[in-house]
Amino acid sequence: MAQLSQAKRIVVKVGTSTITHDNGTPNIRGLDHLCRVLSDLVSTGMQVVLVTSGAVGIGVGKMGLSERPSDIAGRQAMAALGQCELMFLYDKLFGEYGRRCAQVLLTGDIVNYEQRKTHFINCINALLELSIIPIINENDAVAVEELEGVNIGDNDNLSAIVSLLIKADSLVMLTDIDGLYDRDPNSSGAVRIPVVLEITDSIKAVAGGRGSKRGTGGMATKVAAAERACEAGIDTYIISGSRPEALYDLIEGQSIGTHFIPKRQKSL
Repeated sequence: MAQLSQAKRIVVKVGTSTITHDNGTPNIRGLDHLCRVLSDLVSTGMQVVLVTSGAVGIGVGKMGLSERPSDIAGRQAMAALGQCELMFLYDKLFGEYGRRCAQVLLTGDIVNYEQRKTHFINCINALLELSIIPIINENDAVAVEELEGVNIGDNDNLSAIVSLLIKADSLVMLTDIDGLYDRDPNSSGAVRIPVVLEITDSIKAVAGGRGSKRGTGGMATKVAAAERACEAGIDTYIISGSRPEALYDLIEGQSIGTHFIPKRQKSL
């Protein structure tokens, strides 16, 4: 699993459950560790793009609600409130490590318009050349399809789309499970699958359903994102987000999480 050590440009996706506590308040310690590690990777010359979830979850936490609103307009409001707080935290924490970050909000139809796609790619390239860390989220305040689950659908898929558009070398998804397992990871005898050479129907089956109540995704959406990225020749990893320092372990070639290997590498 040493491929990440050769990557020049990587996309890191972090989920709501990784950057918030169960009550929806920000996990400051987790966010701080994530910003520190990503800042350090940029210092080594790596170009890093962060795709983040969490806007709705943090909005819910900031309002002290026990759960997400059931109506779309309510979730839009929480997304708008939470996105402001989320970027404030990223800006502050990246700044502690001498790094600048920039917000980029997308809507799912970017893939349908060549001009908008080009503008996005040019923006990301310009930010990376300036060693600025782009922080990308879907614009849930105006693009309600993700909140309904029918647009980009989740930020796992968004991270794959971004990886394709900017020609990333690797995609790393940080989640609350340390990889793909051969069955429910909470069941007895569950075994982590360290390497996936082909995403078959059986692999999709063991991925299961959706994730936590705070997020829209789950292992199934991550496997779908991995499939999309691998088809474009992008190495994809699913690892635990509880310890962002695990990114160093990947770079050092340790066997952690699950590595989805693109077809172009299967003969290596």
